[in-house]
Amino acid sequence: MSYLLRIDSSVSGSASFSRQVADTFTTAWGGDIVTRDLALDPVRHLDAAGVTARTTPASEHTPEQQAAAAAQDELVEEFLGAGAYLFAVPVYNYSMPSAFKAWLDHIMIVGRTIGLGDAVPTRGRPAVIVSARGGGYGPGAPQHGKDFLVPALESILGDPGLMALDVHTITPELTYAPVMEPLRHLLPLHEASLENSHALARRYAETMSLTTA
Repeated sequence: MSYLLRIDSSVSGSASFSRQVADTFTTAWGGDIVTRDLALDPVRHLDAAGVTARTTPASEHTPEQQAAAAAQDELVEEFLGAGAYLFAVPVYNYSMPSAFKAWLDHIMIVGRTIGLGDAVPTRGRPAVIVSARGGGYGPGAPQHGKDFLVPALESILGDPGLMALDVHTITPELTYAPVMEPLRHLLPLHEASLENSHALARRYAETMSLTTA
């Protein structure tokens, strides 16, 4: 049976709500799990050597290109070897943590993880995004329309012409309510959102375990 690939990117350790909900998912998961923690073991940001190594024959690689290609190969093979995905990616300044963006830049390679025509190797594989956020981004909230993380990831991961994953999203909201006095009155909404997020995580894990077994 192929494994679940879990990618963590929060710098908050065990206090991270994204990690906590992801933990609920993995506890309910019924198979093997491979975890990559980008906060503890970040990948380097994509540089010129990493880009040019993709279009330069291996026999002509410089030492820098050789190292970049080897690092990318490890990440790509780990990604392609999974049968399901769990991405714990909190909102940082309206978008994704730079460590997660760096990981994406390394694995998004045309002809390998990004399909050409109908040749998309990960088409239809299930994926869950857990994206905690300090405020609220739904209709009527002051920050409505400023979530630039979930729409971007749903497009990148789920677009039929890119990775074509079957993407589901869990968004624990108002995580600043327990720690910021001006948001304390929103604590019941935060607690309800968190409870719902854990319930969704269990449900998705149980369903995905059955379909990928």
